[in-house]
Amino acid sequence: MKRISILGSTGSIGRSTLDVVESYPDRFQIIALAAGRNLETTLEQARRWKPRVVSVAAEEDAETFHKSLKTSGISGVDVVHGSAGTVRVATHPDADFVVSAIVGVAGLEATYEAVRAGKTVGLANKECMVAAGELITAEARRQGKPLLPIDSEHNAVHQCLRGGRLEEVERIWLTASGGPFRNTPKSEFSSITVEQALAHPTWKMGRRITIDSATLMNKGFEVIEACRLFDLKPDQVKVIVHPQSTIHSMVEFVDGSILAQFSVTDMRLPILYALTYPERIRSDMRFSVMDLRHLEFAPPDMEKFPCLALAYEAAEAGGAKSVALNAADEVAVAAFLDGCIRFDQITTVIERVLNETKSVQLESINRILEADVGARGAAQEKVHQLSNKPARLRPSPALREE
Repeated sequence: MKRISILGSTGSIGRSTLDVVESYPDRFQIIALAAGRNLETTLEQARRWKPRVVSVAAEEDAETFHKSLKTSGISGVDVVHGSAGTVRVATHPDADFVVSAIVGVAGLEATYEAVRAGKTVGLANKECMVAAGELITAEARRQGKPLLPIDSEHNAVHQCLRGGRLEEVERIWLTASGGPFRNTPKSEFSSITVEQALAHPTWKMGRRITIDSATLMNKGFEVIEACRLFDLKPDQVKVIVHPQSTIHSMVEFVDGSILAQFSVTDMRLPILYALTYPERIRSDMRFSVMDLRHLEFAPPDMEKFPCLALAYEAAEAGGAKSVALNAADEVAVAAFLDGCIRFDQITTVIERVLNETKSVQLESINRILEADVGARGAAQEKVHQLSNKPARLRPSPALREE
């Protein structure tokens, strides 16, 4: 029986994880949940799974949630809140597997502490690896515990690497759907609406990651994450546009052999892989091989999607540049969703913040969080310069889900 804590239980990955657990009740047990402000869904989860600990966003949420538990006749659940509460969920002594699925840098501290506590971590939060990948992977090596990617592309790479040794890898190929604007002229980017940007052609995801997919920043984050997870140089990680999203990633070996992983576009499959690794167990998620009849591939248009080029720049520099990339993107995407800036100005904000960020290495989580706060403030200033409508302040780190 594998005992699981989930960071981000009411988000899309958290809910999918609970779906997997529901399908295999003899294999998995839920120990603790960290949610945000969606107290109604959190109450439903507490009623169904009876976790020992539930963490919510703020103290007032904890008070409200505690009353709801009492009214509903649910007992035995310890209610905590804030970043300290999330860390408690991540390090619960009875949990041996932690799913890290809180969007943004808000999940960084808890993820790092889970690794420090000797937990096996399933990573669905790529921002943690972008901002602090060097520290997290180093700590995982010290603990002798695997970091198991849940993100579909890196999960696919992990599966393909079972066919060869890391030193035999020439390069990896991360596939990208191209997002909703793959065929949209760059001249029209300034008029793209929030509704258009949220209409992803393949995946149903949270709001921020969907916008990041539309700008290809999400793929840029994945490049950085791949470098950290698999100890590769940025020029060994290639991005290729594959609109069908059938092949999730490929690994090319030094002899010229290429292994590809393809499956249904259902996040429950990489979650199941991570939860059961190194086993593979039977599931009902089947892919029709006949659908392989039509597959397209093309190089990404770096001029039309400059966020990807900015991510490669940050991957080369690492440290503060990677932190600034993530922080500026989070602020810029939120400003776009709030109607403060145009779609094409997301890149403008990020590029200006990166240009002002010194290329220095950060040796602790506290230094990373300090750099994140600074970059976030700089990005807020850039948004203000581009818009007469002030952007809402979004402090870091703060527990929330999108």
